[in-house]
Amino acid sequence: MKKQNCICEDCDRNIFLSFDIIAEDRLSQMPEFTHCLAVVKIGSEYLLGWNKWRNRYEIFGGCKEQGESARECIVRELCEELGVDTSGICYLGTMKFLMKPDYFSQNERIELGGLYGVTLPETSLDELYRQVNDKDEIIKLAFYSQVKGKEPIAVIDEKLLDYYMA
Repeated sequence: MKKQNCICEDCDRNIFLSFDIIAEDRLSQMPEFTHCLAVVKIGSEYLLGWNKWRNRYEIFGGCKEQGESARECIVRELCEELGVDTSGICYLGTMKFLMKPDYFSQNERIELGGLYGVTLPETSLDELYRQVNDKDEIIKLAFYSQVKGKEPIAVIDEKLLDYYMA
């Protein structure tokens, strides 16, 4: 895989290959569809969660469960991770990744994920964190502007912020 043809590469050598507009229902049927992520905004700020397993700030989301559509996956993940109303969620498109061997698979593979955006009403981080259901994974919240250049942020996730301009 030629590096110059990719959007970016993370510290685990996973490569963000492309962002494409594939219909949400079509994505849900594709065998390479494995996960969904969401860019969350509050006002003009991007919200990130500290993932204690990966020791860095990330956007929100996770792996699809058996039989789940892309929308069902992201709604469940946002409810688990943030405990928020997802009625305003919008589908942005499809991310294509070349994933290196990891916890999920011993093989290098292509994965597709749905990217969503949601804007939440203005609230304090403390108030929002009280709603987080998965405190085993997400141990703190921060605005991107507060941690950029100061704390580790998932490289691919940081790039994904550019795709939601609500």
